[in-house]
Amino acid sequence: MRLWLADAITPIWSATEADLKRQSLDPPFWAFAWAGGQAVARCVLARPELVSGRRVLDIACGSGMIAIAAAHAGAAKVWANDIDPLCEAAVSLNAEANHVAIEWLGGDLLAAPAPAVDVILAGDIFYQKQMADRFLAWLGEAAARGIEVYVGDPGRAYAPDGGGPPLAEYDIETTLDLEGVTHRLTRVWTL
Repeated sequence: MRLWLADAITPIWSATEADLKRQSLDPPFWAFAWAGGQAVARCVLARPELVSGRRVLDIACGSGMIAIAAAHAGAAKVWANDIDPLCEAAVSLNAEANHVAIEWLGGDLLAAPAPAVDVILAGDIFYQKQMADRFLAWLGEAAARGIEVYVGDPGRAYAPDGGGPPLAEYDIETTLDLEGVTHRLTRVWTL
């Protein structure tokens, strides 16, 4: 998989943070391949039956890495979603670099029931309590409607227990600048 990402963490964060704050935009989370997203992408590629022939949503998609993995694994249709409008450009460039078709679905999807998909994939969404609570409620409702939900998490503070053994577990290489450690044990759970 080829991705357009930041090659240096501190400079891009510093260079964009002040300007983005003036525009009321979030920092460039899309510029990095977070551990939870890497785990979900690896899981989908290792177990294509999770998405093959199905309609898939990558929520809080960032760079679109999980969506690209789903498309490579044979998903019938893949949508990528994020609240950051800059993610649309990142997803488009990364989909083009990987020769896959990804549809963009922008905005805050958590304000309404999940769209008509078969599978929802998410990585690294439990980094803040309020957001984790919103995601858990929304994903729980989607799962209750029969949508399969797979979430990757590297042990963030507000991640749920998981309720059983993980679907997959990976030792993900990270950077000290981004994560404060060089590796994170990252698990993929189903709801």
